[in-house]
Amino acid sequence: MRRAVFLDRDGVINRSVVRDGKPYPPSSVAETEILPGVADALVSLRGAGYLLIVVTNQPDVVRGTTSKAAVEAINDHLNAHLALDEFRTCYHDSGDECDCRKPRPGSLLSAAAQHSIDLARSYMVGDRWRDIEAGTRAGCKTIFIDYGYEEKQPESPDFTVTSLLEASKIILREAL
Repeated sequence: MRRAVFLDRDGVINRSVVRDGKPYPPSSVAETEILPGVADALVSLRGAGYLLIVVTNQPDVVRGTTSKAAVEAINDHLNAHLALDEFRTCYHDSGDECDCRKPRPGSLLSAAAQHSIDLARSYMVGDRWRDIEAGTRAGCKTIFIDYGYEEKQPESPDFTVTSLLEASKIILREAL
């Protein structure tokens, strides 16, 4: 069985656009900024044998405020510059009741089935309560990157940090 680190995209890998205390995804590749330390964190995690799978909700497509092509261009840009293995993107909105939209764990569970991932030895890293809830429901350890957003907070992440680089150090230390 393999181990994985599931990663939210916006706020974990690239900088979120924060308006009125709430995070939003960048609208284009030009607006996409990879966060400091992310490249090094991902290289270290991959070197330790973790699969690196981005699991991202992108409901702005169905809401009509961004295009699927723009989301995929951002994903392609990040994939070209970072040591990532896969993107799993949910384009549904909250009312769609799909299994792939976090906080539901469908994307993590399907990745685990496809790649023979041991979820109990894997991690979900995110900056919002939905990420942490999805990881918990899937049976992963969870790491919350706390930016102090003015929104619902996760109930009980296993760890709370300020960056993916800090999260990667916890994961690598725990793997020993």
